[in-house]
Amino acid sequence: MLSLPLLRHTDVPPRVTENFILSGYRFPNYSLRQCLVSAFRPTNETGNFWTHFLPIFVFAFHFLEVFTWEGAAEPSNPFFYPFWNYFLGVLYLLLASSLAHLLNSMSLIIREICFFVDYGTISAYTVGSSLAYYYYIHPQAGIPEIGFGGLNSTQMKSLNANDEAWPSASSPTQFQLFFESLYIPSSCLVAIVCVITCCNTRQCWRRYRYAVRTLVFLLPFFVSSTPVFYRLSVSSPSSSSPHLFSTMAAFFYRHCFWLVVSALFNISKIPERFSPGNFDIWGHSHQWFHCCTFLSILDELQMIKVEMQALLLNPTLVLSPAMPPRLPGPTLWSTYGVMLLLQGCIACIIAGFGWQAYQIYAPEQKKLKVH
Repeated sequence: MLSLPLLRHTDVPPRVTENFILSGYRFPNYSLRQCLVSAFRPTNETGNFWTHFLPIFVFAFHFLEVFTWEGAAEPSNPFFYPFWNYFLGVLYLLLASSLAHLLNSMSLIIREICFFVDYGTISAYTVGSSLAYYYYIHPQAGIPEIGFGGLNSTQMKSLNANDEAWPSASSPTQFQLFFESLYIPSSCLVAIVCVITCCNTRQCWRRYRYAVRTLVFLLPFFVSSTPVFYRLSVSSPSSSSPHLFSTMAAFFYRHCFWLVVSALFNISKIPERFSPGNFDIWGHSHQWFHCCTFLSILDELQMIKVEMQALLLNPTLVLSPAMPPRLPGPTLWSTYGVMLLLQGCIACIIAGFGWQAYQIYAPEQKKLKVH
């Protein structure tokens, strides 16, 4: 299987080719076993697989560090429900992306479905981020009375990073109403719109598909990052926790930087645009895109951990009497339930586009098998 010939862009169906990648293509009739073995030979998808598969283990290492903190509750504690959902969102994204690049040569239909699932997991990741932001970075975030060991009730009620900037309960602002009622539903709705749009680019807007897919995910980024934008706009390094604020801000700015760089790689197709054929196997733009997106996720994780640590371990920040009540603690329904409902909607969307792909590519796939 390691000796199966790799093909040039002129020898495979046009649907399989990528801009400025001239060689290293696998024939689109690989078996599952052949696809798995191809992870260990140089093809134009090998780097795409490993640059999202290996980061799974790096992310898991940094994620699990939280549960070693002094005073942290058991991993099953409700306080960590949003954090686990964030983990699942990132895991789905990295695993689906790596497997999509590994298995997409089985058939034209499976190729389409692989990338439909990939787009779906990106949207699930954005909602997982929103849940973490809502419960850990939300201006009213705090530790509910859920029985944390090592912290008494007075300490738990005193934890807060930026309470002084939040309006009083008697005069709720549009920001407050949005956070409390529309933030999570908006994140889910935007995620569904993004899946539909990205799946459509497999047939429509083919010439501008990379730009459309990249730009369409700016919307969930801006929606999910609303709590962070608010915190940065109303707080300052001179607030009650200057070190925590500056650390959170630094991670967020780096998160944004890596997202911008990854978008530039994905749209520009640099470096292979300037030297077609020389980056077919290693170093082409999609591999750099994968690396930069993972670095952005890693900085996002560190930002969330900073906020969680402030909630768990800093009892010196005092809650203002004018503050509205804290958010209700996370529940199974408000975290896992939201993600499960979203996944069901995304699965229905993928099934619809998958059936459409089957109708379009089944005749062509039969010709390829005969050939």
